[in-house]
Amino acid sequence: MINQIREAFSKCSDFESRVALLNEIRSVLRECSPFEEPVEHVRWVKAEDVQANAYNPNAVASPEMKLLYESIKTDGYTQPIVAYELDDGKYEIVDGFHRNRVGREYADIRERVNGYLPVVVIDKPLDERMGSTIRHNRARGTHQIRSMSDIVVELVKLGWDDSKICRKLGMDREEVLRLKQVSGLREAFLNHKFSQSWDEFERVHFEDEVGIVDKTVCSKPKRKVI
Repeated sequence: MINQIREAFSKCSDFESRVALLNEIRSVLRECSPFEEPVEHVRWVKAEDVQANAYNPNAVASPEMKLLYESIKTDGYTQPIVAYELDDGKYEIVDGFHRNRVGREYADIRERVNGYLPVVVIDKPLDERMGSTIRHNRARGTHQIRSMSDIVVELVKLGWDDSKICRKLGMDREEVLRLKQVSGLREAFLNHKFSQSWDEFERVHFEDEVGIVDKTVCSKPKRKVI
């Protein structure tokens, strides 16, 4: 069987055909593997078919970016890019945007990998992909508070309550509350469970310049503060 694989590769006349055969073989191996992990199927994808997402709060400073480049230059790609396969055949990054950048922006790396990037695919809905991105970033300590607050608001709109946000993103309730406050948006509190101190919290954070307080976020009637 191994000799047959070698023979099949020897018959490939060009680089793209070899990559396509490699990806196909790895796909079959994934089907036969006793492990059901995404890393079982690392596929090589053309860099132009890999795109950023609209919700990643990760940021890498210039020195760290240069260090990442040096790491990939010296050690090679030791971690694939985590992505979601879109309906149009493109791949949207869940984690690994800067590994993607190195493969695109540094000519020596781009030439070495022939314009391809190593990708593993996870098949999850948008809210779960957002959660995956946050978990990867938080594990490295590279998330941004402002962007994180925006994502928390988006997850609330998608139906996540505080307990699910805490569980899925590895936060405690106080951190979730702080991020909601940072957003400055009442809609961030759509699914928030309020304590007895809500009236005081609302007075401090939601009273506008004319003294009108909208209490729809906690299912109470609107009232005017005189």
